[in-house]
Amino acid sequence: MPSTLDPYCIDRRNFLQAATATGAAALLTPAAAATAGTFTGKIKKAVKYHMITERLSVSDKLKLVKDVGFDGVEPRTADAVKHRDALLKASQATGVKVHGVVNSSNPDIKTAIDAAKALDATSVLLVVPVNAKGSYLKNYAERQELIRKAVPHAEKQGIRLLIENVWASFLNEPLSMARFVDELDSPMVGVYFDVGNNIRWGYAEHWVEVLGKRIGKLDIKEYSRELQANQGLRAGFNVLLGEGSVDWERVRAELAAIDYQGWATAEVKGGDRKRLQDIATRMDNVLDL
Repeated sequence: MPSTLDPYCIDRRNFLQAATATGAAALLTPAAAATAGTFTGKIKKAVKYHMITERLSVSDKLKLVKDVGFDGVEPRTADAVKHRDALLKASQATGVKVHGVVNSSNPDIKTAIDAAKALDATSVLLVVPVNAKGSYLKNYAERQELIRKAVPHAEKQGIRLLIENVWASFLNEPLSMARFVDELDSPMVGVYFDVGNNIRWGYAEHWVEVLGKRIGKLDIKEYSRELQANQGLRAGFNVLLGEGSVDWERVRAELAAIDYQGWATAEVKGGDRKRLQDIATRMDNVLDL
C-alpha cells in the first residue's frame, strides 16, 4: 500500500487540481501561443498588498498592480478587515483578484476565514511557529488542534487553510510538513510553499517533489547562499529574483511534474511602481510566464 507521504497518493486531495486551477485551458492567439512560457495560463502572479508602498487609495493601488502586470493581491488579515469594502469594490472594478488573506501565526483563524470569504478569496495563509522554550511535541499537537478546530468553518466557507514553510526552526524540511498536513486529514488543509524560505536548509525542488499536490499556492522570493556565508543569515534575502541560489529551472520542472496551476505571490521588499514592475518582470522570467 502506498505511503501517505507519497506526493502522488493524495486520496481526499484528488479534487485540488480543479480547486486551484486558474484557467490553464484559456485560448491563446497564435501570436501569444508563439511566445507563451511553460506556465503561461497556468500560474497567475500576485503581490502582497502591503508591498504597494505608494500613497494611493485602495482602488488606485489595485489599478497600479494591474498596470504593471499582476493578476492579484493578498492582504494581511488586518488590512482585509479594515479595507474589506474598498478592496472588494476595487477588485470588481479592476479585475485584480484578492486571492487570499495572510493570517500568519495569529490564533484567530475564524476572522481570517470570514475576511477571505467576504473578499471572494480562496485561502488563508497560516504559519506554525516554534516554541523555543517549550516542548516540540506539545507545540506540534497544539498547533494541529488549533487548525483542526478551524477546519469545519473553513469547509463551510469554502476557504483553504494553507501552511507556509517559514524560518521558525519548525517544520523546516518537507517530510515533516507533509506529515503535519496529512495528519489533519482534510482536503481544505494544504501547503503555501515559499520557494526561497527553504534555501538556508535545502533545495526548493526537493520540497515540490515531496509535497506534490499538497501545495495550494506559492510564495516567490530569492535567497543567496553566498550572501549568507559572507554577510549573515538574513543577508541571504538581499538578492533580486533570479540572481540567487534558487535553481528555478529545476523548480519549474518539479512544478510541471505535479501539473501545478494556481497563484504565485511575490513576498519581497516592496516599493513604488518602478520597483513593482521589476518584480513582475522577474517573476515572469523565473516562472517562465
